[in-house]
Amino acid sequence: MSTSTLIVQSGLAERLRKSRWPARLDLLQSGTGLLLVLFMWGHMFFVASILLGETAMWTITRMFEGYFFFGGAHPRLVSCVVAGVLLLFVLHALLAMRKFPANYRQYRTLRAHVRAMRHEDSTLWVWQVYTGFALFFLASAHLYQMLVWPQNIGPYASSDRVWSDGLWPFYLLLLLAVEVHGGIGLYRLAMKWNWPGLSRNFLKRLKWGLTGFFLLLGLMTLGAYMKIGFAHQAQYGERYRPAELPAWLERMAPEGDFTRPVLEENAP
Repeated sequence: MSTSTLIVQSGLAERLRKSRWPARLDLLQSGTGLLLVLFMWGHMFFVASILLGETAMWTITRMFEGYFFFGGAHPRLVSCVVAGVLLLFVLHALLAMRKFPANYRQYRTLRAHVRAMRHEDSTLWVWQVYTGFALFFLASAHLYQMLVWPQNIGPYASSDRVWSDGLWPFYLLLLLAVEVHGGIGLYRLAMKWNWPGLSRNFLKRLKWGLTGFFLLLGLMTLGAYMKIGFAHQAQYGERYRPAELPAWLERMAPEGDFTRPVLEENAP
């Protein structure tokens, strides 16, 4: 009997090819996570514009609504952006769930291993699971709110929602969960794909530095909305409108909305 015949009869010639789908799904999960972190950081800076004053935040909001480009505010433009982010969030969550403990027994085993090894990166992953689970509810509720009621975004409207509607504890929990989850995710993403080729210790310090920075910025921003909401609670429901805009911005506004009064030549 020849060697080739022996291989065929023993089934060694029927070696199965390894599937590439787990690697593809991992790459897709990493890509969606990176996009969400970048969006989260951009969103934080936009929301933090309230620290520069009500007019600054009003201007940023109106820009996203197309006010300075289409002759008026169109809040549904914000809904379109939020819908895209929501789809990205759901896709990322579905991909991440592949690695969550499937039942309580697996969770207990994982917890026992983490406690026994005392490995910091493994502990960070567990915290990423905890915060990710919290974001299923917190981020979904926030995105749905922005999707359905995009017109309720602004210096007074957002402040009323935070203070008068009593949602500041919700936003506090959301801030903590999203910043911890995003920071850990970005760190693990850099370690997993060896980008940008920096040491583990440096990436870890960078991760905690970024998390601390955005947590501080978020707390300051939330405090500003609470302060404005407290002062504005007697006028709940009123929308902010600046008395005037800088000249360069006024020229971009729809005609007649911010027209400066013309003074008569001989007026005293």
